[in-house]
Amino acid sequence: MPALEMAQETGKLLSWRKKEGEAIAKGEPLLDVETDKAVVEIEAPADGILAGIKAQAGDVIPVGQTIAWIVKPGEKPPVEEAAAASGRRMDTKAAPAAPAVANAPAAAAAAPAANARISPKARRLAREHGVEISRVRGTGSEGEILAEDILAFVASGGLTSGAAAPARAENPQAEARATQTLTQVARLMAERTTQSWTTAPHFFVSREIDAGALLSAREKFGPAIEKERGVRLSHTDLLVAAVARALEKHPLVNASWTGDGIRLHPEVNVGVAMAVEGGVVVAAIPGTNTKKLGEIAEMRRDLTERARAGKLRPADIAGATFTISNLGMYQVDAFTAIIVAPQAAILAVGRIADRVVPVDGKPGIRPMMTLTLSCDHRVFDGARAALFLNDLAAAIVEPEKLL
Repeated sequence: MPALEMAQETGKLLSWRKKEGEAIAKGEPLLDVETDKAVVEIEAPADGILAGIKAQAGDVIPVGQTIAWIVKPGEKPPVEEAAAASGRRMDTKAAPAAPAVANAPAAAAAAPAANARISPKARRLAREHGVEISRVRGTGSEGEILAEDILAFVASGGLTSGAAAPARAENPQAEARATQTLTQVARLMAERTTQSWTTAPHFFVSREIDAGALLSAREKFGPAIEKERGVRLSHTDLLVAAVARALEKHPLVNASWTGDGIRLHPEVNVGVAMAVEGGVVVAAIPGTNTKKLGEIAEMRRDLTERARAGKLRPADIAGATFTISNLGMYQVDAFTAIIVAPQAAILAVGRIADRVVPVDGKPGIRPMMTLTLSCDHRVFDGARAALFLNDLAAAIVEPEKLL
């Protein structure tokens, strides 16, 4: 199981692209893995024959554990004495004996199982939040405790899962229709946003900015970039470039909370939130502050295409130090976004719309845009957030410097 993220402990195998015994070529799609951030397509690291598959779809596997071999034709994979584990284990801590009750089946349903199955990620979250596993009721297969069960338990203030569950519908078919099955991306998004919202102390700073220079820059530089690189320059591209320049001056806004303190990143990697089927993923542009505007536009276009096709690469989702979420194309005026942990901030961008504002002391109509910065108060305060927005506004009104 490859390590696709810095803090990754496990990966969930979603599917094999090849069957055991089939020939594979280096760089060919081999399997799909789900991490804490996204579903990632893993390429074959070498030429050969896929052999000795030790893990199947649905297994959660520790990073570094062997899941298969790539062998030469006629070669056999090594023989292991024990089969590879799925990454899940039984919680062998016995629960205290419950007193006998008349309605035994009902009591059993209300309490967590004594030997509950729990995923590695859920176990880690339980340890971080000080949650006693025996108090959590799992919603996974065979009652397995999942990460979202731990997060829901924390968000509820410690109420035992299922204690206040609503009565089941008399019509099971109607209840099934009312339950929507989440996609992998949607489930991951639910887990991440819940964890961030319940652990990071958010605060928000907003500012209206005259976007006239941004519109002019797109008209001025867009044709040359499209001719050179075959990509249309977007407002998001210009904002990514402007944010990268502002982050250079504000290392705390570009930092991360580690649990033990603040980590300052030596690189500026701006992530862009992208809507895909069933949810949102964040793809990163590495070394954003070192990229030219045309390079940023081209990389953003390629990342968007791969995200929508479900073919993001491990490097695409790794290392973002700051995120931009732009809903302007959906005619949203302003909104607040949830920070993508462990980042310290995210910028929510509204649409560009004509508004009446003071121009040289008189009412005038200008194309205005609202930017809202969501901040982790453990990393920096409101004054730092305001100074960052000041520098970002200065970069936006002078877009020539972004080239």
